[in-house]
Amino acid sequence: MLAVADVPLTSVFTADALAAFDELARLIYEGTHTDDVYNAICVAATIMVNGCDHASVLMRGPGGTYLTVAASDQVAADIDALERAVGDGPCVDVIDTDAVQIDPDLTTRSQWPALAACVLAATPVRGAMGFRILVDGCKVGALNLFSDNPGAFDTTSAAQATVLASFASVAATAVALGQDVAGLRHAVASNREIGKAVGMLMVLFDISDTEALDRLRRVSQDMNIKLADVAARIVTHRGHFRPNNPSSP
Repeated sequence: MLAVADVPLTSVFTADALAAFDELARLIYEGTHTDDVYNAICVAATIMVNGCDHASVLMRGPGGTYLTVAASDQVAADIDALERAVGDGPCVDVIDTDAVQIDPDLTTRSQWPALAACVLAATPVRGAMGFRILVDGCKVGALNLFSDNPGAFDTTSAAQATVLASFASVAATAVALGQDVAGLRHAVASNREIGKAVGMLMVLFDISDTEALDRLRRVSQDMNIKLADVAARIVTHRGHFRPNNPSSP
């Protein structure tokens, strides 16, 4: 097993690799779809990490289940599936622990013997590394790298992969924040419409805000329509909701 040494990043990346990092940063900054970002990271890994022939991104879903959200090729996806089936391996372990998982040679006394046997029998892969993906300090997934040559992964490979995993964490964080922002915007917009509708009903029917909200809820339940949608209809078609109008709430 290798340990990740303190290798100066300026000494392990070529100009092409740094240009690729710039492109990854641009994809994330511009809000490119997450699947595209993760796929780009997998492809970049096979170009920028010494000895890497295949790569995948494995994320932990609800209930602790694991899902491959991106892969450079079918080999990487197949190994992820083997890890899920065996329940052990560098990619699963790195999510559950704090340590980077590296086995440069699966052919000799691997710490994951069951997985190694399956991988050696079914794929050309002979070395594996797993690097955690974090969101707000929580482990949510792993960047998984595989080599077809035993002993190809070294400390330089680990340093390169560590930086790439950081980009994957940025992408995962962007997704989390984007979902939060989208949800917040929707909630604010919905509440604004509900507030408008409540105010209109209070003025039109000379009722309290509690009574107005109760009327909105009753219509929502009777028509099986979301409260915010009922409010939006009232605001848009306010003429239909005046007193003595049969369609009034």
